[in-house]
Amino acid sequence: MKYITLITIALAVMAVSCNQPAKKETSKQDSVAKGPRVSVPAFNEDSAYLSCKTQLAFGPRVPNTPAHDKCADYLIAKMKSYTEHVIVQKGEVYAYNKTALKFKNIIGSWKPETNNRILLCAHWDSRPFADHDPDKKNWRKPVDAANDGASGIGILLEVARQLSLANPPIGVDIILFDVEDYGPPQDQTVENSEQYWGQGAQYWAANPHKTDYVAKYGILLDMVGAKDATFLMEGVSMEYAADIVKSVWSTGSRIGYSSYFLFEKGGYVTDDHVPLNKIRNIPTIDLIHLDKNTESGFYPYWHTTGDTFDKIDKNTLKVVGQTLLTVIFEEK
Repeated sequence: MKYITLITIALAVMAVSCNQPAKKETSKQDSVAKGPRVSVPAFNEDSAYLSCKTQLAFGPRVPNTPAHDKCADYLIAKMKSYTEHVIVQKGEVYAYNKTALKFKNIIGSWKPETNNRILLCAHWDSRPFADHDPDKKNWRKPVDAANDGASGIGILLEVARQLSLANPPIGVDIILFDVEDYGPPQDQTVENSEQYWGQGAQYWAANPHKTDYVAKYGILLDMVGAKDATFLMEGVSMEYAADIVKSVWSTGSRIGYSSYFLFEKGGYVTDDHVPLNKIRNIPTIDLIHLDKNTESGFYPYWHTTGDTFDKIDKNTLKVVGQTLLTVIFEEK
């Protein structure tokens, strides 16, 4: 994921509701006590964890590299094992430095015949530059992208597996976006730099896999696997889809995860949900780890060589995945 726009995270974060509970470990007892409103499949965090590990085993998934190609093959095969409705959208875009980047957006669908549907998405590519690493010598090294990419994909693959086992009440599309994180390094000034972030999502928003594609709303996952993650209510999401944000946060809190879903506003993030809102007009939220205690406003290892597999926490994968499944199966 890219960058956040805020005065400072301390100033940008405003309380939406007071007296937030202190951070605590989630438990099965909490979930059972409040519970979902309908029968919901159990999210398997071990499965999502293994998917994260498999992605990282290929190496950094930087566009135009063998690791990127091998990971694409893996993701396509996994998606095809969960649904017969898979489309691989291929194309080419240009990076800030005029490099031609080949991309693959991978789309799996359930109940494609209905317009009563929702969209889930995350990005699967890795950033080629660890340009926020504390050691400047690492600024041109690629990022493993364990949390910033692989975590969201791991969760969505497990959601896809569950959808293949239990018939969802509505149509669902899962899109694995490519070329999200190839924006210019922080030490380079580039005119109109925002256009070079989230290019796979920009392409899909202008050229959806289905003519006149519609969805009730979308949920983007980004940096959703770190221990004790905090999910603030991101600014663009609140501007375009505040009701969806509040609904998802309320669902997560109701099933026992209130220490993760904080009813506090965060800064505005340039992410894949921006073109979905602005170009495709699908109200889409960004479920993203925002941290008001770091200088960047993000997870501490964002765009550094430290974004490695050891930072992934099964509990957080469970929190996000179970919340998504509950949202899906409570839809009408």
